[in-house]
Amino acid sequence: MSASPPTRAARRVLAAWRGIDLTEQERARADRARSAGNLMPALLKRLGLDQRRREAEVAKVWKNLIDPSVTAHAQPAGIHKGTLFVNVDSNVWLSEIVRYRRHEILQRLQHAFGPDFIARISFRVG
Repeated sequence: MSASPPTRAARRVLAAWRGIDLTEQERARADRARSAGNLMPALLKRLGLDQRRREAEVAKVWKNLIDPSVTAHAQPAGIHKGTLFVNVDSNVWLSEIVRYRRHEILQRLQHAFGPDFIARISFRVG
């Protein structure tokens, strides 16, 4: 059960009894106090945990959605501003994927995660 804030008259009586008016300090302390439930969404966003969780989901789903011959040579490395970066182990596979499989891979990932999360794919040897 939370106590209601004291009225103006009650604050004057408390200030006279204490010999000091602490109204501003009490108000500042009350304004800063927030529940953990109110803090968590902002904290998770600031730490980027939601983004990291989604990146981990992409890595997990990658093996199930994409042809095993491709996943043996290409792995997602990260996502930045809607671009999924994928590391490929050789120039030969890079050429194969970019020429023949890029569109299919992008469609499957967009179907799973949405076009806002993965708008483009960038393949690179690495």
